[in-house]
Amino acid sequence: MATAPTGRVDTIVLIHGLWMTPRSWEGWAGRYRARGFHVLTPAWPGLDREVEALRQDPGPMAGTTLGQVIDHYAAVVRDLPHPPIVIGHSYGGLAAQVLADRGLGAATVAVAPAPVKGVLRLPISTLRAAYPVLHSPANRHRAVQISPDEFRYAFGNTLPPDESDRAWQRYAVPAVGRVLFDGAFANLDPRSAATVDTGRDDRPPLLLIAGGEDHVAPPSLVKANAGLYQKSRAVTAYHEFPGRSHFTVGAPGWEAVADYALEWAVETTSTSVSAGSTPRR
Repeated sequence: MATAPTGRVDTIVLIHGLWMTPRSWEGWAGRYRARGFHVLTPAWPGLDREVEALRQDPGPMAGTTLGQVIDHYAAVVRDLPHPPIVIGHSYGGLAAQVLADRGLGAATVAVAPAPVKGVLRLPISTLRAAYPVLHSPANRHRAVQISPDEFRYAFGNTLPPDESDRAWQRYAVPAVGRVLFDGAFANLDPRSAATVDTGRDDRPPLLLIAGGEDHVAPPSLVKANAGLYQKSRAVTAYHEFPGRSHFTVGAPGWEAVADYALEWAVETTSTSVSAGSTPRR
């Protein structure tokens, strides 16, 4: 991959997803830094510790809301001297879309994203993957760990069982129940933090990426999310990687996903600059 910083777009902000920490971006961050980019991988509020520490004491993150997660990253992006490329995975992909709606960033990539408010039908596989948290209303105020078997269904379904278990051991942390409930019931909340003006014309370019074997955010869900933007004149793109699971950021072959995301973002930001447009801050 020959992509390198172009003009003033020299920074990438990576937003991790539910059940994960910034460690999930270790391959992407290193790959992008090797291309000359400044890469930031801030943790969600309450998750700024190592995986092992979060498993032992998940209490500090238990009450975090989806709105707090989004506002946290909005502050990170606003504090930068120039708009960055924003890439989010899973619930990080939802957060990235809300940041784009606020005019933050030069280009946005949502990888296997949780949907914004307005997607009305959730696939059975999505509900099954979320069941460890959503089955009990009490989990709204808890941080809920996922078992290796549950991780294998939600994240590691394309991996041999032993590889999935190793990924669980290295990356998986308790899920912030409030965030998952906030997203799952967004359509019932008139003030949902997942609300996006999908008809906005003056947002940054947006790419939504799906994995063909993803149980959490299957192609049908990501396509439905992308379809909400059809009335916008801003750049919106969809790309599907066949055979990839929800752990697409770390499963073998992640390099192709990382490269595609970056190349698309650099190309669209270069086009925007050459056309004389300036992303909103």
